[in-house]
Amino acid sequence: MALGKYSRVDGRKSSSSYCSTVTVVVFVALCLVGVWMMTSSSVVPVQNSDVSQENKNEVKTPVTESNAENSNDARNDESSKPAVEDNGPRDEGQQKQFEDSQGDLPEDATKVDNNVSTNQVEKNDKPEGTENNNADKQEEKPVEEKKDDVLEKKEDGPKDESENAAKNKVDGEPQVENKESESGETKANNPDDNEKKSEENSVKTDGEKGEAQVVEKEENKKDEKTDQGPTEKKDNPPEVFPSGAQSELLNESTIQNGSFSTQATESKNAKEVQGASQPQNQNTYSWKLCNTTAGPDYIPCLDNLEAIMKLRTTKHYEHRERHCPDNPPTCLVPMPEGYRRSIEWPTSREKIWYRNVPHSKLAEVKGHQNWVKSVPEVAWGKRSRVVLDVGCGVASFGGFLFDRDVLTMSLAPKDEHEAQVQFALERGIPAISAVMGTKRLPYPGRVFDVVHCARCRVPWHIEGGKLLLELNRLLRPGGFFVWSATPIYQKLPEDVEIWKLCALLVTAMKKLTQAMCWEVISITKDRVNGVGIAVYRKTTSNECYEQRPTNDPPLCKDSDDPNAAWNVPLQSCMHKLPVAPSERGSQWPEQWPARVGKPPYWLTSSEVGVYGKPAPEDVVADYEHWKRVVSNSYLNGLGINWSTVRNVMDMRAVYGGLAAALRELNVWVMNIVSIDAPDTLPIIYERGLFGIYHDWCESFSTYPRSYDLLHADHLFSKIKKKCNFMALVAEVDRILRPEGKIIVRDKVEIISELESIFKSMQWEIRMTYSKDKEGLLYVQKTMWRPKEQETITYAIA
Repeated sequence: MALGKYSRVDGRKSSSSYCSTVTVVVFVALCLVGVWMMTSSSVVPVQNSDVSQENKNEVKTPVTESNAENSNDARNDESSKPAVEDNGPRDEGQQKQFEDSQGDLPEDATKVDNNVSTNQVEKNDKPEGTENNNADKQEEKPVEEKKDDVLEKKEDGPKDESENAAKNKVDGEPQVENKESESGETKANNPDDNEKKSEENSVKTDGEKGEAQVVEKEENKKDEKTDQGPTEKKDNPPEVFPSGAQSELLNESTIQNGSFSTQATESKNAKEVQGASQPQNQNTYSWKLCNTTAGPDYIPCLDNLEAIMKLRTTKHYEHRERHCPDNPPTCLVPMPEGYRRSIEWPTSREKIWYRNVPHSKLAEVKGHQNWVKSVPEVAWGKRSRVVLDVGCGVASFGGFLFDRDVLTMSLAPKDEHEAQVQFALERGIPAISAVMGTKRLPYPGRVFDVVHCARCRVPWHIEGGKLLLELNRLLRPGGFFVWSATPIYQKLPEDVEIWKLCALLVTAMKKLTQAMCWEVISITKDRVNGVGIAVYRKTTSNECYEQRPTNDPPLCKDSDDPNAAWNVPLQSCMHKLPVAPSERGSQWPEQWPARVGKPPYWLTSSEVGVYGKPAPEDVVADYEHWKRVVSNSYLNGLGINWSTVRNVMDMRAVYGGLAAALRELNVWVMNIVSIDAPDTLPIIYERGLFGIYHDWCESFSTYPRSYDLLHADHLFSKIKKKCNFMALVAEVDRILRPEGKIIVRDKVEIISELESIFKSMQWEIRMTYSKDKEGLLYVQKTMWRPKEQETITYAIA
């Protein structure tokens, strides 16, 4: 009956039973789906639930802004069609890491995780729901394959899915870690090894994305729950990304911070690097124009009008001497209106731009120099190489002697009406602003082969012959003093009086030079231009001094050093001459150019050089070094157009090696030896080069825009410890011509600081280089000048 009863019921109500059955099945299926969803979501850590929920609420908002691939994935969230229809194959690195769940991140944010996610996903091949979820097992395979294809590239093919699952289940570690453990290293214990592996596989990140990565991972998690369509990979069955892996990826990202640096770390490192190469306070450098009475011709130590006004007397040209301010200026000197780049040598010897040196009458004061042929004993360019031209005018004498391989140091006082030194420098002829007043000239004793003076206005004989005795200090034993007077001064009544004065001076000079034991070589008059020339030669022994009837002028005390020249008062006395063969000055240097490449005869191996070697070896090593630097770097590597370079300054010369290495070029080099450095300036002169003592805590005695190229070898680092660093930078700007260059060799931190400072001055950084904490900086000055002015009160009349 039961069967009949049930049979009757089923037969009678088959349609109703069928619907009930379908309803039950659907209900059960929905329950199973709900249980699966609850089980799947249960693997997300509690601490990330807020982030996950927040991201779930944001998933649908930016989808319309994503690329076509993201849009296709969004449209297929509810379907079970293979993702390959919309996204295509994921081989050869052309598809993004998370093809099957793009989320709402932009493409670049997804790409960042290519190196992180593959490694991190592998660490989570065993999510909590793996045992009860076949779909989760299917997702493990694409992750393993992506790892093998991108990170490791050591496997010939993908491992079996069950094998991977078994390994992960037993070991509890990702597959990548298993491979590393085979080689004896573990990522968890060796975070630095992740960096090595990343470098080995050339995986580059833009930095950890921090919160962006979290958003991506959580949104991928939601997509994984809805997008059940398998993603097909080349030669592999379609599989689904595991839903539970996203929580483990988040944990892996935290663990791997030591291997794959975070965005915060990389940003910090980048800022530190930029802080070294670009100034920490780049925007704090504020430049102003110097507002002074001298304007574009401002020389701080010669235009200190406040100090000059306090002088008790100017009888000995004290107002033309150096009076440096206590606080050197840090402003920039303005340029003359209409300034142009200087004309190149040798054209500049005969022609310059008027607006660069707007003193028209200077061009008229150009004497003829034919008389130099009438003194064969001098042997220009052979025996006589280094010349001092006192009262040089516009330095025509020095310019003329360049063709004879003679290097002339011209000096004249600063004259606001004529600016003779500025005119000489613009012509490409060496010159400094100086005066024979109350102090010694900044040169060592017994270094000049010839001293020349073309004016009769200097009262050589007064005050016991003090001025002429200073020239005697500078002149080598056996050197020449040439005194010439051009007839141009006889044209005007004033010049006639001066010429008469010269005649009186000749008489006074005759008596003085005899007392100084100077020999008269010749007193002649040039037949061509009427120039009168008197040539004297300094004695080479002390016998004459001892045989004089009177000790007038007297001999200096033995304690008086003839090489002492920085702010030392003039003395009306003569220094004894060196006698021993090993003493400097007892012999004449070798002829030019042989003298440039050899250590001076008076250097002995018992003396230690600046670089620690025996002094003669030190000089040779220095010369060889700079020859290599000039040949390999300065002439070729830096890209300097040497046809635009004429006036060069080595701001920290040692033995003059740079100048010697450049001697084949049409340049001259002013070698600066700091007053607190080893006194090597006599060596420089002995080699047939020239230079001057100076203190870089003060301004240099030259006009603005004087040099085409400055060279500073470890100067700035020394000044930084000693005095005003920014004042030296301003001084560099003052003496360097627009479009001029500076080469700085110094410590890396100094190079970085200077680079930022020069950038703030709108200079062009041509090259920077560093190695072993040492660096090189090559910069070119521009025409830029600031708008705001700074009034220098002590330089205002």
